[in-house]
Amino acid sequence: MATAQTRGVIYVHSAPRALCPHLEWAVGRVFGRPLSFEWADQPILAGSRRTEHYWEGPAGTGAALATAIRGWEHLRFEVSEDPSPRSDGGRWLHTPGLGIHYAQTDSAGNIVVAEDRIRYAIEVAAGDPRELQRELDVALGAAWDEELEPFRHAGDDAPVVWLHKVG
Repeated sequence: MATAQTRGVIYVHSAPRALCPHLEWAVGRVFGRPLSFEWADQPILAGSRRTEHYWEGPAGTGAALATAIRGWEHLRFEVSEDPSPRSDGGRWLHTPGLGIHYAQTDSAGNIVVAEDRIRYAIEVAAGDPRELQRELDVALGAAWDEELEPFRHAGDDAPVVWLHKVG
């Protein structure tokens, strides 16, 4: 049976300038070919750069990308992988202080929280609504989103790349 194909995006929200070629090498190694990204200054953090790369590949490429670049200090990134007919989608978020967070996603890009994780949150909360909120925030990756949000908006003036033209 052939491996399902999917697509996704890797956003490097902030990387020290000296790390940029190493990131290109690591991502290129996942795809088996050299890559060259278009880097821009990250206005939120002086001396850092940002880029995004749209990709297509076999299911599991998102996990391979996140694994390939997650060990570097001072790196903020997110990787998304769209679901395919035979695999779930995923979202990997990384910040220097929080490390990496993974969440399964549905076809609309929503985070899917597993039944067992919800049951655990209810059990741990023991009737305390604040604790339940905290546990659900952990499951949803709220702290990662909060830290990455200013870096995401810093690229709002970046040029738009149209992937598919609907005619």
